[in-house]
Amino acid sequence: MQKEQIITKLKECGLVAVIRAKNTEEALKVADACVKGGVAGIELTYTVPGVTDIIHRLAEEYKDSTDFIIGAGTVLDSETARIAILAGAQYIVGPAFDSETVRLCNRYRVPVMPGAMSIREVIMDLEAGVDIIKIFPGELFGPKIIKSILGPLPQAQMMPTGGVSLENVSEWIKAGAVAVGVGGALISGAKTGDFQSITDMAKKFLEKIKEARGL
Repeated sequence: MQKEQIITKLKECGLVAVIRAKNTEEALKVADACVKGGVAGIELTYTVPGVTDIIHRLAEEYKDSTDFIIGAGTVLDSETARIAILAGAQYIVGPAFDSETVRLCNRYRVPVMPGAMSIREVIMDLEAGVDIIKIFPGELFGPKIIKSILGPLPQAQMMPTGGVSLENVSEWIKAGAVAVGVGGALISGAKTGDFQSITDMAKKFLEKIKEARGL
């Protein structure tokens, strides 16, 4: 799948599942539950033990699928980004801007979404060729930060992560977010082994996003 197709797929769905898990088995079950719920963006974070192998395993298992896209999250440097890409990651997400990571992803035409929490950082991302900017931590500002940044920078495409819940996801979308990244509010059922609740919650998030978009 080409870079533009990946970005379009993530934006059309509007929901990226941020997966943090205690082990491989839990991560795979959470990813499967999210896919069943219709989530297009699966972000496996580099806080999960053995995550490179998990990315490779999922990439091989679903290599013929176009229903969802596997990404790597909490990527702090270009070395980790390259390892993730070679394992099968189709997009890279980081908590902050790292110029070498962005350069590497641009070199291989892999979508990269570095974190930003100020208009200065958003401008840096745009100048570096970032397509979607991760607004993180989202809970520090709330949906109003999206609207505020779009005032002077209407060309910025932003995806808040952190603090996005079922109760406020509509506000984020209406403020102008092209997608949202959701972790605990989506996958909390994994703590008790209730993976069906993750599938159900994913469907609820997607319905809220559609309603907010007027679809």
